[in-house]
This record gives sequence, C-alpha cells and structure tokens, in this order.
Amino acid sequence: MHLSIKTHLLYAASQPCDLLLQIETLSDDEQTTRGAQLVLSDDAVQHEITGEDGIGTRRWIKTGPMFACRYETQVDVTRPTVDIEALNETPRLQTPSDVIPFLMPSRYCHSDLFLDFVAGQFGGLTGGALISALNTWVNTNLTYDNAASFVGTTATDSFASLAGVCRDFAHVLISLARAGGIPARFVSAYAPDVRPQDFHAVVEVYLEGAWHILDPTGMAQTSEIARIGVGRDAADASFMTSYGWMELREQSVEVTRLSA
Repeated sequence: MHLSIKTHLLYAASQPCDLLLQIETLSDDEQTTRGAQLVLSDDAVQHEITGEDGIGTRRWIKTGPMFACRYETQVDVTRPTVDIEALNETPRLQTPSDVIPFLMPSRYCHSDLFLDFVAGQFGGLTGGALISALNTWVNTNLTYDNAASFVGTTATDSFASLAGVCRDFAHVLISLARAGGIPARFVSAYAPDVRPQDFHAVVEVYLEGAWHILDPTGMAQTSEIARIGVGRDAADASFMTSYGWMELREQSVEVTRLSA
C-alpha cells in the first residue's frame, strides 16, 4: 500500500522549552519512507536521535514561544497479512534479552493486575490463538470514546470503564497479552480510515521469534499501518513530550491511499 502522510502541529509555550518529537515514519523491511520533508519553526534548534529500542527517529528540539511543525512524506507499506491465530508462542528459553522488557509491567500497563482475568477467561489458549481471542475481547468490549480518558489513564482504568481511545485500546491489549505470558509493545503509527484522523496507536506481539502488528480498535488494516516508533507503552512512544507548559493551537493529521 502506498500512503501519503501530512502532519501539521502548532503549539504556544509560556516560555522557550525543550521538546522530544517523534512523528516521522521509519524505514525497515516492512515499509519504506520516501521524499520526507520536516519543516520546523525558524527559531527551533534540533538534535536527531534514535527512537526507543533503536527503532525510528526522535528529535530533541529547543523552541521559542511558538512551535510550528509540518511533516510530509510517502510510505510504501509491504507488510504481508499474517494469520495471528495460527502462530505459536515463542518458547521462554528462546526469548531474546531485548524482548524481555515487553513481558513486564510498565507505567500504563500494569499487566500483573490482569493475571487472574486472563487465566480465568482464556486459560485454555496459548500463542496466537490467545492473542486473537484477547484482541477480539478488547475490540468487542471497549467503546471508542474521546472523553473517556486523559493523559494519565492506565490500562486498569480503561478496563474498568470499558472505554477509551486508540491509546487505551492498545494499553489494555498489551496488558492482557503480557499477563498471558506473551511479549507485547506499543506502536505509534499512521493509518487511513482512522476516525477522527490523528496519530494512531496499535500493538505488536512477539510470536514465533518475530513481532506481529494488530489494531485492537479494528480501524486499520495491518497492511496499511505506517509505523513511527515503539515502546513499552505510550510513555515511550508519544508523538511529542514537552519539558515545559505548551498550549495546542492547531493540529492535523491526513493519511490517504495513493495506490494499492
């Protein structure tokens, strides 16, 4: 799938501050970024670094009282469609050291609190069959509601309210997967058909020695998801983290299909 991505950000700050920005799509064996253009405020000073787990690109930015950013690119997504349900669990003894953190509880994903629920409701399932069942449960039981969560909402909160946005759907699925003994991580991304159109959050799970992507909201097809970065949860992969108070003035994300 060939995608066009256009992003515009405009924020005001009470005083000059530092930002950690991560909005650029990455290039790997499943997607290729072409013709990327990132235009920042004239007074912005930037320093490029790698994303969490060495995936993607982040930028430290020192900005004045106004921060403006435009990002445009095209992405060729060549990710094959995989039948998650048919995949086997990776044996514990074969789990690499860099995957182990994604088995553990994290800031927004208190997976240890879901052990009894997963064991009680899905105890007969393993591997991809378990992930498929958990994904279906999240998609079926959670209601997409922009007013149901805020920046501090955890997977435990979303599980209790059964409502949230894509970030919350992802956190709940990650927590359930980890409680079932399967490594899972948060993925920031772009995708068409996301409503309202915005930065999107999906999940990757580690099965048969590789990461596999899925969207618990059901809005995005795996073959049309353009990844930005990954992390244990949203704390690691936020599109922007400010070290100083900032006020949103304008923000838009436009993702369109150019060809199949």
